[in-house]
Amino acid sequence: MSEPLSPLAGPPGLPALPVTFRPTRTRVVLLTTGAALFAVLTVIAVLLPSLSGGERAGFVLTGLLFFLVLLLLSRPKVVADAGGVTVVNLTTKRRLEWAAVLRVNLRPGDPWVLLDLADGTSLPAMGIQPGIARAQAVSDARTLRALAETYGTGTPAM
Repeated sequence: MSEPLSPLAGPPGLPALPVTFRPTRTRVVLLTTGAALFAVLTVIAVLLPSLSGGERAGFVLTGLLFFLVLLLLSRPKVVADAGGVTVVNLTTKRRLEWAAVLRVNLRPGDPWVLLDLADGTSLPAMGIQPGIARAQAVSDARTLRALAETYGTGTPAM
């Protein structure tokens, strides 16, 4: 019988891999708001006697559409493992090897982390955003930067 897989122990001071970064508070607000909107519009559709069947369905479908849009907005995350980093944004998902990530940036005023890549481009990593929880985003950005410097060819940020 084989042993269960355990997370990879990282260097001292770094989290065990894999680690997932996501804007948890923002996600909770979006999903709670979406569920509440869907519930309210569904209750309105059921309780208003003057609505026809099509109007009722319209209310429910509108609530579902709001919920799905807010679900999409809550999708971003960044997953770091021993082989690299996976960046999931609103509609895209990109896997990067650690060597491809040169620098992790979160400057004052940035809406989310930007990854400077070896091919000369930058990739937004919307899974780390300082919107509601700035201190958490700064901590997550520092951790991701340390992981990139440890596992890749990144250069120390000043």
